[in-house]
Amino acid sequence: MFYDEYDSPIGLIGICADESKISSVLFESSMRPICPNDVTAACKSQLVEYYSGSRNEFDLPLSFEGTEFQKQVWAALTRIPYGQTSSYAQQALAIERPKAVRAVGAANGKNKLLIVVPCHRIVGADGSLTGFRGGIERKKWLLDHEAGHHF
Repeated sequence: MFYDEYDSPIGLIGICADESKISSVLFESSMRPICPNDVTAACKSQLVEYYSGSRNEFDLPLSFEGTEFQKQVWAALTRIPYGQTSSYAQQALAIERPKAVRAVGAANGKNKLLIVVPCHRIVGADGSLTGFRGGIERKKWLLDHEAGHHF
C-alpha cells in the first residue's frame, strides 16, 4: 500500500492507494510513514485544485471496496453535480431502490473516499445537514466552498 497526506484547509487527509487505484481519502492521520506513488500524488494534486476552487470533478482511478449495493450507492454519489445536493430518498431513487433510504444512508456512512466520492452532498429531506464521516462542520464547509466556486 502507498500512503500520503494532504493538509487541507479543514484538516489532515490521509490518502491510501495500491499500485493503480485510490482506496481511501479520509480526514485522519494514520501516523504511517509517507510512501506516495503516482496515484496518491495525482489524488493530492486534484485535492489541492478542488480546495483552490479550480476543480469541480475528480478524475482518479478508484477502488470501491464494499458490497454491490454499497458500490451502487457510491457510484450514484459521483453523479451529484458539484455545488448541488441530494437527499437519501433521491439517492435511493437514483439506484432504483426507492424503499432503501436507510440502507442508502448506511452505505454513505461507509464511504472511504470522502470528497472524491462526494457524500457531503447528501442532506436530509428537509435540507438539514445530516451525518458525515468527516464531521458536520467539515460538511458545511465543503458545501459552502462548492456554493462559492460554482462553475
